[in-house]
Order: sequence, then structure tokens, then C-alpha cells
Amino acid sequence: MTAISANAGTDTAAVVETERRRYRDPKKLLWIGGLAVPLLPFGAVAWAERSGSDVPYWAGPIWIFLLIPLFDTLLGTDKSNPPDWAVPQLEESRWYRILTWLYLPIQFAGLIWACHFVATNDLSWFAQLGFALTVGTVAGIAINTAHELGHKRGKLERRLSKIALAQSAYGHFYVEHNRGHHSRVSTPEDPATARFGESFWEFLPRTVIGSLRSAWELETGRLERKGLRWWSPRNEILNAWALTVVLFGGLILAFGPGIIPFLAIQAVFGFCLLEVVNYVEHYGLLRQKVANGRYERCKPEHSWNSNNIASNLVLYHLERHSDHHANPTRRYQSLRHFDDAPQLPSGYGLMIGLALVPPVWRRVMDHRVLDHYDGDISRANIHPRVRNRVLARYGAVASA
Repeated sequence: MTAISANAGTDTAAVVETERRRYRDPKKLLWIGGLAVPLLPFGAVAWAERSGSDVPYWAGPIWIFLLIPLFDTLLGTDKSNPPDWAVPQLEESRWYRILTWLYLPIQFAGLIWACHFVATNDLSWFAQLGFALTVGTVAGIAINTAHELGHKRGKLERRLSKIALAQSAYGHFYVEHNRGHHSRVSTPEDPATARFGESFWEFLPRTVIGSLRSAWELETGRLERKGLRWWSPRNEILNAWALTVVLFGGLILAFGPGIIPFLAIQAVFGFCLLEVVNYVEHYGLLRQKVANGRYERCKPEHSWNSNNIASNLVLYHLERHSDHHANPTRRYQSLRHFDDAPQLPSGYGLMIGLALVPPVWRRVMDHRVLDHYDGDISRANIHPRVRNRVLARYGAVASA
């Protein structure tokens, strides 16, 4: 009886000790770096005025295509995962969610200030274009912020997600990504999954049109099941688009119709950044069909991953994409690396630059897709246009 009591006391002490343990996230303060992104318009103007050059107005593209790949190279990768016992602590911490919430007020302050700056200054076409792309960079990363917020169960974060999408006029992403992409990812039916042999420039119109069509079908179908018409005030797409109408309408009233091209360019650049990331994330990967004719459950092997520190810090661990698809509601700070997930050779900054140049992209990525499927290219998600040619080219390898 005494021994049993002693063991019970030891077990209780162990439980208490476990509850007292506090996990110290080594990246906790580094996540603040994500808030540097919406500050880009302010930094661009300050840099331009100090230098007397128009080049700094292109700070957004410079940041994406040069600085982030440089920092990814210098800081390297981090494959460490938080221990399982620490995940509840990370998920419950308000610190991480507040950082995503703070993105929005800085984002819209930058947009309003940028419109005022363009409307009240005589900028060259080169400076205006570069500045629009810089503001569009903020809009594009805001879609990723909306992505993080939109997957959560709380009403506040879901509403903030729609607001973040207003700047890029891509409110239908809220519906399509959560209810469309996540169910069809890495299948030929998913407009946001790039196929082997498909260039980004072929993928772009297919995903933009296909995602919009899919979102509308999903939402109108949901409303019909509730006995509602498509123009219902409960239409999630119309609600999201209305935010863009109010935002852009207010800016045009405040700064004049001359601001319309600036708003259009930044919005298009913003959603194109999203789509080039979509292109990178699942290129050529395919979920196989099982005995019942359905696709297998999404696994880590169906997303390209990267553990580069710099780009993951500003993208809220988006590059740990495998765990995100396996656990969509898991918060960014607790997403894990999987050894069996296919790995990109670098972070998204460099990879989206490569994606814009199809011959370079194919040279870097096609053999990685082939290696991932152990030489059997028939297991990949191949673009129908090139399927016969690809199978013929790799046929000897595939049959080995």
C-alpha cells in the first residue's frame, strides 16, 4: 500500500512538473520581422528622398527578389520542431496572433499614405510603377496574412482575413482556399495546383479564372442548400468584394480618379504574388487514387517545403506547407518540418523568381519531381498538353 502511494505521488509530481514547464520559442521575437513588410512604402519613400533616385520606389521587388534570397542564404535553414508538450502553449499564446492582427492597420495606413503621396507628388512613370509594385508587395503578403487568419475558428480572425484581402481585390480567396484548394490540393481538379511541364505563365490565367469560378460555385452551392439566393447578404464572396468597393471607392473620392491605375497595378501585382507562390507549393505533385476511386488523404509528400529562416519569418511559416495541409487550423508558430516532405532548394523569394523564367524553373525543379517519384514520372501531376511527350521522354526511366 505504501509503495502504491509512493508511485502515485511520483506520478503526480511528474504531472505538476510537466505543467510548470514553459517552452521558450527561440524565434519568438524574430516573428516581429513580419511587420517590416507593411512598412515598405514608408521605407521606399524615405530611401528615395534621401538618395534622390527613383530606384528606391522599387523597394518591394528588390526586397522579394534580392534581399529575401540573400537573407535566406545567410541565415540558412531551421528544421527544428517544438516538442509535442509545448504545442498547446504556443497555440494559446496571444503574442503570435497579435502580430498577425497588427499587420492590418499598418497595411492600410501604408496604402492610404501611398495614395496621398502619389496624388500630391509629380512622380515619373518609372517611380509610380515601382511604387505601385512596392505597395502591391504589401497587398500580396497581406493575402498570406489573410491565409493565416482565415483558417482559424474564431470569428474575429475570419473577419480580419476578409479585410486583409480587400487591398488586392481577391476576396473570393477566402472561400476558394479554405473549401476548394484544401480538399482538392495536388489533384488535376485543383486550379491552384501547378502541373508538371506547365509554365507559370500558363498556370496564371488558369488559376485566376479557375479559382474564381470554383469559389463562386462553392459559395452559391452553400447558399442554395440553405435556401438562399446568390445575392444574399450572407454571400461570403460578395461581402468580401464589398470591402474592396468601399476601400477603393473611398480612396478614389479622396485622391481623385487619377489614382485608379495605381490601385489596379498594386492589386494585380498582389494577387499575382499569391498565385506564383501557389505555383511553387505543389508543382507536379499528385495524390494517388485509392481503391474506392477517391484521392488518398493529403500527406506531407504532397507539398514542397522549405525551412529557410528569413522567408519563413516574414511569411508566418507558410513554407512549412506540408504540416499546414495536414493540420489547417494549426497556428503558424507551431507548424512542423517533416523529413519525408519534398524540399525546395531555397526559400520562396528565390523560387518565385525562378518560376517567372520557365526554362530555368524546369532545369531546377523537373528533375526533383522525377527524383521524388523514384524515376516514375507517371505518378506526377502532368500537364495534359505535354503528357505524351513527358511520358515518352522519361519512359525508359519510368519502366525501370
